Amino acid sequence: MASLFGSSSKNCLGIDIGTSSIKIVELSKKGESIKLEKYGEIYSEAVFEKPFRAFEKDALFLSGRDVSRAIAAVLREAQISEKKAVFSIPDFSSFFTTFDLPSMTDEEVPQAVRFEARHHIPLPLSEVTIDWSIIKRETVDQKRVRLKILLVAVPNEVINQYQQTALLSNLRLAALEAEVFGLIRALIRDEEKTTLILDIGAQSSNLSVIDQGILKSSYSFDVSANEMIQILAKTFNIDFQTAEDLLKLYGITNIDKIDEDLNVPPSASPQKIKEALTPFVDLMAIEINRMSQSFSQAEQKEVSKVILSGGMALLPGLKEYLASFLQKEVEVANPFSDIVFPPILEQILKKLGPSYAVAVGMALRGLELK
Repeated sequence: MASLFGSSSKNCLGIDIGTSSIKIVELSKKGESIKLEKYGEIYSEAVFEKPFRAFEKDALFLSGRDVSRAIAAVLREAQISEKKAVFSIPDFSSFFTTFDLPSMTDEEVPQAVRFEARHHIPLPLSEVTIDWSIIKRETVDQKRVRLKILLVAVPNEVINQYQQTALLSNLRLAALEAEVFGLIRALIRDEEKTTLILDIGAQSSNLSVIDQGILKSSYSFDVSANEMIQILAKTFNIDFQTAEDLLKLYGITNIDKIDEDLNVPPSASPQKIKEALTPFVDLMAIEINRMSQSFSQAEQKEVSKVILSGGMALLPGLKEYLASFLQKEVEVANPFSDIVFPPILEQILKKLGPSYAVAVGMALRGLELK
């Protein structure tokens, strides 16, 4: 994809502003080697009584000064001095679509894309910034080639918010990019396999199919980490934090009993936790199947692998449950696998990897910029 903005230094920050946390990764590149320099994270409840992102009328609103203060806190704590940064734009504030164009020269494509975009984007073109790429060239006959275009549109209002946040944070905004492209860059290494990424977020989850390194389709659905935590809190009449602890410790496993140190009622057994969570996991599996089948019908190819990303990717029992349900290879995201870092960090980075994938992808994007 072309960048929404474009600027090479050897170092770059990747910044992922989530609903409940901000993650920052600094990577450096020397020759072909990419090294993890520093990383840090801050949760909104640690400094404020509100999320970093809010939704109004289906739009994204950043708490500008609050976010910049939080970014400054992470930079200070992690002792990060690099100023070049790439920010991720959440997929729910981006608009994705694909469409076909008839045979034409490369010089004619930009104008044709812009003309066709008017029929697909629910906002005036003057109010959005569009980005696009050719994802397929299909021969019609000896003289004609039909083009399939992937179009991305982001409201200018959203872009302005990120520009303001970078300015307030005293950072140099090198580029903005939709989260899904960061995930692809950080996680897709075997382009021969058609892969589906399930990114489980705090407020929603996103499914994306990638074939030969190219995004083929992407959409969000309403299953989230917060929703699972809230159902446990309601089921067992416990507070949000205790419910989150139960979720992360037991998930959908068959463990015999709850740790006695946890202050939970007797009704909160591992089996009851699994029963409360299984409908959400089944919905994830159903959505994965639906998207896989839709892709298979359109492309005559099968999705062969599923990658779990986001904070809940390490939910105990989730990987095994989905692998059995889907009868597909399922793995947990590890964006640091091709990145150099001190061996002492190996275990902690495996745990952090799924939730840091977007930030890593953004930093990698910055290292690509000339």
